[in-house]
Amino acid sequence: MDNLLRCSKCLLPESHETITFDNFGVCSVCRNAEMKEGVHWDARKRELFVIADENRGKNTYDCIVPFSGGKDSVWTLYYVVTQLKLKPLVVSFDHGFYRPNLIKNREIVLKRLGVDSLIFTPNWKLVQKLMLQSFLEKGDFCWHCHTGIFSYPMWVAIEKRIPLIFWGEPSSEYTSYYDYSEIEKVDEDRFNRLVNLGMSAEDMLQRLGAGFNHGDLAPFTYPPSQELKKLGIKSVPLGSFIPWDVREQTKVIMKELDWKGDFVEGVPAGYEYEKIECYMQGVRDYIKFIKRGYARTTHLTSIDIRNNRMNRETGLELVRQYEGKRPFALDLFLEYTGLNEEEFHEIALSHKFDSVTNRVNVQIGLKPPDFDQWLRHPAMPNQVKVQALSDWRKEN
Repeated sequence: MDNLLRCSKCLLPESHETITFDNFGVCSVCRNAEMKEGVHWDARKRELFVIADENRGKNTYDCIVPFSGGKDSVWTLYYVVTQLKLKPLVVSFDHGFYRPNLIKNREIVLKRLGVDSLIFTPNWKLVQKLMLQSFLEKGDFCWHCHTGIFSYPMWVAIEKRIPLIFWGEPSSEYTSYYDYSEIEKVDEDRFNRLVNLGMSAEDMLQRLGAGFNHGDLAPFTYPPSQELKKLGIKSVPLGSFIPWDVREQTKVIMKELDWKGDFVEGVPAGYEYEKIECYMQGVRDYIKFIKRGYARTTHLTSIDIRNNRMNRETGLELVRQYEGKRPFALDLFLEYTGLNEEEFHEIALSHKFDSVTNRVNVQIGLKPPDFDQWLRHPAMPNQVKVQALSDWRKEN
């Protein structure tokens, strides 16, 4: 399949971020998952309800739920409203790539649960430049999305004086930055460690050149710690308090909220709940395959292997079948950034993990049924792309 060392239990390879292997060849993410069995979930749940009780009815809104409309944020909002009986303000950062089905899901869910919501959509011209710059420097064009999703709700919390924020799954479900031994905090330390790719908004502003200022980058900047401390902010994943099981949770939101899954490029049948919110997801996974030798099917099958829902051989076959195919969405990405396909591969390969070999694959994946409805945003001006690419080549 490839020359990457993979976990002897799941399928995660050595190129997965934060991964380590023990003497049995089992990865640290699998070992993290095993810790869930030793967590006193009843005590954690009681702690969660104490937090809810302490914040109920104290302000106009009891808490903030950051919300995309994907499975995890929908489940979080459902639980906060129906189980914790809190009044949330739903805060969404629109990265610019919401799919038609996702938009319908959002509307239905918000109306059925009866909640107030805010949606922030950043300047598209700024997003274009951020996408190109972060792809050049980090091999990941989603810097604006990563940072905006986790920083913007914190600014709203300060503005509206709402001291409680509930996120979805804990990072220990997918990486080894944290584990289940304690309640994970979604704070500035986590933001700098997991979210911003090692580039602050100040770093990015210096790279963008003329045309933008500090105010333009504010939505992507984590708020000052003194402001958050003054308000007594508690920002935590719901999955630190209750066991996280995406398959079971998806069944509930489908039944109770009429939430619907979707086809996602590079994702096998049976996983229609995964990453339905973004029509750039196929490109993101294709880049990951080029850089790290694996993509989302490895991640999904590994979760099912850990939960004894799939054997390793079946998972490997799905990985062979679905990963590494060129997504249709790449045409849109090239249009948005002004790159051609040769330039795209040059940049992606420059960020390749050492043990990954020959990750450029010419097979074309399946066309998403809603592809023709995806928005054709204004393309990147060629002179902007040429200058950014020229500067990057000089530095590399």
